[in-house]
Amino acid sequence: MATHLVWFRADLRIHDNLALAAACRDKNARVLALFIATPQQWQQHAMAPRQAAFLHAHLNGLQQQLADKGIPLLYAQVDDFAAQAEKVVQLCDEHDVTQLFYNYQYELNEQQRDRQLERALEDVTCQGFDDSVILPPGSVMTGNHEMYKVFTPFKNAWLRRLKEGLPECAAAPAGREGEKVTPVALDFDYPQQPFDTALFPASEKEAIARLRQFCQHDAGEYETQRDFPAIEGTSRLSACLALGVLSPRQCLHRLLAEQPQALEGGPGAVWLNELIWREFYRHLMTYHPDLCKYRPFIRWTDNVKWQAEDAQLQAWQDGQTGYPIVDAAMRQLNETGWMHNRLRMITASFLVKDLLIDWRAGERYFISQLIDGDLAANNGGWQWAASTGTDAAPYFRIFNPTTQGQKFDTDGVFIRRWLPELATVPDKAIHDPWTWADKQGIPLDYPRPVVDHKQARVATLAAYEAARKA
Repeated sequence: MATHLVWFRADLRIHDNLALAAACRDKNARVLALFIATPQQWQQHAMAPRQAAFLHAHLNGLQQQLADKGIPLLYAQVDDFAAQAEKVVQLCDEHDVTQLFYNYQYELNEQQRDRQLERALEDVTCQGFDDSVILPPGSVMTGNHEMYKVFTPFKNAWLRRLKEGLPECAAAPAGREGEKVTPVALDFDYPQQPFDTALFPASEKEAIARLRQFCQHDAGEYETQRDFPAIEGTSRLSACLALGVLSPRQCLHRLLAEQPQALEGGPGAVWLNELIWREFYRHLMTYHPDLCKYRPFIRWTDNVKWQAEDAQLQAWQDGQTGYPIVDAAMRQLNETGWMHNRLRMITASFLVKDLLIDWRAGERYFISQLIDGDLAANNGGWQWAASTGTDAAPYFRIFNPTTQGQKFDTDGVFIRRWLPELATVPDKAIHDPWTWADKQGIPLDYPRPVVDHKQARVATLAAYEAARKA
């Protein structure tokens, strides 16, 4: 009898899981599932404790869902990717596995692990699937068969390709004959921090319901609401996409079911744009693996003389910079494990362009806190903000944190939510509280700005220009 093993990684769902669907296609095959925790590897990559808790919840949920289908989940914990590959070989041998199914991961270490594993499994047929993207890397290329370096041409080519035929979603597998499967509680040796289940769906069923609700009610208004952090105008589904609790194909199909004009630029198109950005960064990482090694895409930016300001980095991490919109955003991140997308741009720009601190320090800190931590998206966002990446903001474009706050949180509703020490400051003064406090002779339990934006802007431009000429 054929034995099929499905190795789950960042794809913790039973609906529209290409590897799982393929493994279950043969009704006569015995199907086993597998998840291998790698705490040491997670530590090296600084995975956020909230993301670990989110993974833990969904792993146990996945086990129950598989059990309901008659599929047992094998579980193991090893240190790192090398040991992970060895474990897969061992389990394939123990269970007489004939075929191994998994969904591709595009990060460099993961790709190397999978290639080594395929070479080691001489008697097992390996099948991989492009599951975490709508269109696979290599399918959207320039006329010269090169990867696009700028988002808009990539997006246009991506849309053209998509209109040729939408990728289908795979149904959840039917129940399988055999012995009743009884789940056991799974755990792993990695720090965990509770997450807010009202903000982040704790089960696949809830994630699907959240997706449906967002596409019905909010996706059409996303363009007008997405930039204002005081409004719940975003989907908050990024954590589900990062761990594969939802697939991007599910997002696409649900969006088009509720907003049928999204592909033509109608309502829902701006949220679709976010899904395409996600694809862009994944495709880029596949073709430029140095991005996984924290190398800048624009090489001359490696010459920028970054400031080694530990005290300022700490102030930024703690939300104590004296710039209210930056501090409120950082406290939202520290408290919830998530940050509004507009604020990710503002805080990243502030760290790099106002404090002249290496973007990699910011990238690492975000990953250590984010419940939706994802290497491709996080690296892409930080390199955009730092003007070091492909399709980056020009280095001379520097956000003014005060005017950004005035523009996107005009009355300070979001700021007050996270900075209670500014409760007495009037709305008009909330973005520059010290100017008001000094005029009134009122003390504030809030730090003065760690840097003068105008002076910092001049210094940063000089540092980038010197690097470019070096």
